[in-house]
Amino acid sequence: MARLAALKSTMGEESSPVEPTEETSEPENRPTQGRLDIVLEKKGRAGKCATIVCGFTLPDDEVEKVAAQLKKSLGCGGSARGGEILIQGDRRSDVLRLLTAQGFKARII
Repeated sequence: MARLAALKSTMGEESSPVEPTEETSEPENRPTQGRLDIVLEKKGRAGKCATIVCGFTLPDDEVEKVAAQLKKSLGCGGSARGGEILIQGDRRSDVLRLLTAQGFKARII
């Protein structure tokens, strides 16, 4: 601690203690959600690709609301079934950006 105090005094700046700020990335009404995986899938789609978001622990009606918001923001089709969201086309980076803006933790696989 003495070394730290000596270092602060040599810098010549008055440093005030920084109070920790509480950052909540999730809305208060949303239950805790683990990390989501964003995957590109091509099989069984006649050569077309689809972006799949899996790993939801939310109720199905909440997943459907998230899917509706994604589809509206991206201007594309998709669906929500069985705790997964399907977005038509390769929109992995756009989906990641929108999900993180909504407070979800997500990664592209």
